[in-house]
Amino acid sequence: MKQHPHHATPAWHGSRRKALQALASAAALGAAALAPAAARAATDYPKAPIRLVVPYPPGGPTDLVGRVVAAAMGDMLKQSIFVDNKPGASGMVGSAMVAKAPADGYTLLSNASLHVINPAVYDKVPYDAFNDFAPITQIVDVPLVLVVKSDMPVSSVQELIAYLKQSKGAVNFASAGNASSQHLSGELFKIRTGIAMQHVPYKGSSPALTDLMGGQVQLMFDSMPSAMPFITSGKLKALAVTTRNRSSSLPQTPTMQEAGVAGFETSTWYGLWAPRNTPADVVAILAKAAQEALRKPEIAAQYQRMGAEPVGSSPQEFEAYMKSEEKKWAEIVRLSGAKAD
Repeated sequence: MKQHPHHATPAWHGSRRKALQALASAAALGAAALAPAAARAATDYPKAPIRLVVPYPPGGPTDLVGRVVAAAMGDMLKQSIFVDNKPGASGMVGSAMVAKAPADGYTLLSNASLHVINPAVYDKVPYDAFNDFAPITQIVDVPLVLVVKSDMPVSSVQELIAYLKQSKGAVNFASAGNASSQHLSGELFKIRTGIAMQHVPYKGSSPALTDLMGGQVQLMFDSMPSAMPFITSGKLKALAVTTRNRSSSLPQTPTMQEAGVAGFETSTWYGLWAPRNTPADVVAILAKAAQEALRKPEIAAQYQRMGAEPVGSSPQEFEAYMKSEEKKWAEIVRLSGAKAD
């Protein structure tokens, strides 16, 4: 007689139970074998020094911001993080190197907001700002400051505008490179005031400031970390900051809007990235180390002396912020018609 499965014999149940038990044991053994490997991936990292690529020269704001967080994170991770300066092409040379680096957490990028601005200004960018990188954290947010040489015969933004109108386009403004927030803040200044001036891009803030103090260029919107020492020493005059509120580092300096330039609000920010396919547990370890470092009062104080506000966002928050910034700067590029010269 044909046996219906619902009325299976006890022997059938027994053999089925044994088979299921064998499968469960095998699965448990497999999971147990995998668990230490997964744990090792997280707990072994980092087991060698980490290279932090800064795509600008030493001494500029991107370099200064990167070095502070690198030293603090190295202490947290019990592993040295060394800075490797790879300047060129508005940060694109160093960024492209990191995009192509092994995704193992041993090569990272510290860059400024132009990471998301470059695609709006250049026809060809050798990487995708979103798809080729894993965001780790936003390190700091920094006002830009409008600076002129100390002996320039102006002491306010309105006096500078009058001076620029008189000069009929003969004035040069410096920036840390094409597409940088420094460059685009200069373009926005032209739009909002109707003045004419020529853009002179440099490979970073450091050489631009040298030429500004030497008189080869007449003004610059610079990031506060690199400009502050020269403002403090009296070699440069700060006329205004570009953020909505005044900076705690320069409380006497008005904002651009207070100085009479309506609709002017920009800042630059600095972030940390890894190559796109870096394991999630490694990105999490790096993000946690960065966030803890940025919460330390002595690290926050170091940044505040530069005029920078520590942030320490999560990778997800940082990615969302990058997307909103990409839209904002693309609109300024569209209004100004700025392109890489």
